[in-house]
Amino acid sequence: MQTTVMKFLKRSIKLGLIGGALFAKLSWGALPIEHVKLQGGLDVYWVNVQSLPMVDIQIDFDAGARRDPASKVGVASVVAMMFNKGILAQGKNPALDENAIGQAWADWGAVFLASAGDDRMSIYIRSLSQDAVLSQATKMAFRQITTPAFNAKVWSREKTRLLSDLKESLTQPAPLAARAFKAAVMQDHPYARAMSEASLKGIQVSDLKAFHAKYISACQTKISMVGALSREQVLSLANDLALQLKSRASCPDASSSSSMGVDQGGRAAAQSFGEVKPLAHAQRINIAFNSAQSHVLIGQPGIERADPRYFPLTVGNYILGGGGFVSRLTEQVREKRGLSYSVYSYFSPALQAGPFTIGLQTRGDQTEEALKVVQNVLEEFVSEGPTAQELQAAKDNLIGGFALRIDSNKKLLDNVANIAWYHLPLDYLQTWTQEVQKLSVQDIHHAFKGLIDPKKMATVVVGVKP
Repeated sequence: MQTTVMKFLKRSIKLGLIGGALFAKLSWGALPIEHVKLQGGLDVYWVNVQSLPMVDIQIDFDAGARRDPASKVGVASVVAMMFNKGILAQGKNPALDENAIGQAWADWGAVFLASAGDDRMSIYIRSLSQDAVLSQATKMAFRQITTPAFNAKVWSREKTRLLSDLKESLTQPAPLAARAFKAAVMQDHPYARAMSEASLKGIQVSDLKAFHAKYISACQTKISMVGALSREQVLSLANDLALQLKSRASCPDASSSSSMGVDQGGRAAAQSFGEVKPLAHAQRINIAFNSAQSHVLIGQPGIERADPRYFPLTVGNYILGGGGFVSRLTEQVREKRGLSYSVYSYFSPALQAGPFTIGLQTRGDQTEEALKVVQNVLEEFVSEGPTAQELQAAKDNLIGGFALRIDSNKKLLDNVANIAWYHLPLDYLQTWTQEVQKLSVQDIHHAFKGLIDPKKMATVVVGVKP
């Protein structure tokens, strides 16, 4: 088996070296995304790419951190972590510990990763498309997902390690700033929560089992695949997974959709937690820390992914602070004044409004000056919008670089999985450049002016007090 796998891996590498241009051409030609909804609620999205003998799969469950019990933040992340730590016996299949699981994936030259974000728990699988490898890899992956062992001794060991990692992270300025910023901007919404020592200590095996039983189901689950698979192979794999997942008793009707195409089931689930509230006033949080540089985060609630202002805000942010050396913030903060090596801004849209963030690091004695410059740049941009020249340059850069967003199976999978999770139109990638190209200066100006209030920003500064 190992010899066969190595032959295929070597062939894949060779194909990758000579096939990049071919894949880019195929991607740029907008390979069609296909979609089928199975009974029980499982949504299947896939793109057939035959240029490499590889398959990339992502499975997204409605089991993100917002589902954590308020007193036990971290359960979703721990459940995802424990998928790799042991499997229960199932029929003729014996129980496997973490070493056996790891060895199997290494023998196949395949990958299994699991993680939990705010909204979703994501499983990533990569395998050769050769049936002898793919069938074993997906069989193992589905067992890990559906019958994890949740061994008490293993969890006790991992809890000790996670507590140590958490304590270590809280000795670093960047994690301290991120936690304080998230709490200030997201306020009382579940998005504001962060794992703490107390919440981690409170998580028991019974909590992991209960979370898994409730949320790891076909309901609201999306499976996305990119690679050398026929329609028949895709549906066979998806049905195998669906058969092993318990469907929740009541699955919202995902066939109904909002004006932006996001399925109502997912939105209804998110909105049951309450809306992310706008900030009522400006807030400054100073956290003393003995470091040469101050870590600064500034922002407020932004948008949900379904917001019709997504494109004007995305392109506008490229001009403001998302375009690296060509952005206004870099020009004013770094190039003209040398106040920071890097300064940036970005939106983090989710099922509900994620934060709009501006970040930088600067010397402690320059912190107030840097903050003033950032404030002035933001106020001017919100008040006046971009220039026509800035907008055209942003369009040229974004459209010119679009092919790089989908020039590998993994990048294409990331896009397909987002289309699946947010229920975006299947032609989203084909129309992306058109959406960018048609934007006007007024579109961007109105979007920023209607959302961003420079007078009501949360500012977190971690560093030596000036």
